[in-house]
Amino acid sequence: MIKRFLILIAGFYFLALLQTSFFIHFPLAGLVPNFILISVFLINILEKPQKNAGIFAGFIGGFFLDIFSSNPIGFYALILLGLSLLTKIIFRKYVWAPVR
Repeated sequence: MIKRFLILIAGFYFLALLQTSFFIHFPLAGLVPNFILISVFLINILEKPQKNAGIFAGFIGGFFLDIFSSNPIGFYALILLGLSLLTKIIFRKYVWAPVR
């Protein structure tokens, strides 16, 4: 459990660093893709709805985006945390998936 959280923290730090320092110089059609948003959404979709690692991933990913951006601290953390919670609620109530 702790190992998974440490991997998430290191991975999101690496993604935030790449997104804000390297990929900004190579925009696709004038836009820089938000890899942290994509990865948080994928983590929440691919894990079981009863687990809460996706919510932690949303907060940590948002926190790292806040550190590397000029927006107020907590802006991206709240957005990604809200996205994670909304995804979890939708998957718990409305999506039926066979038990793995």
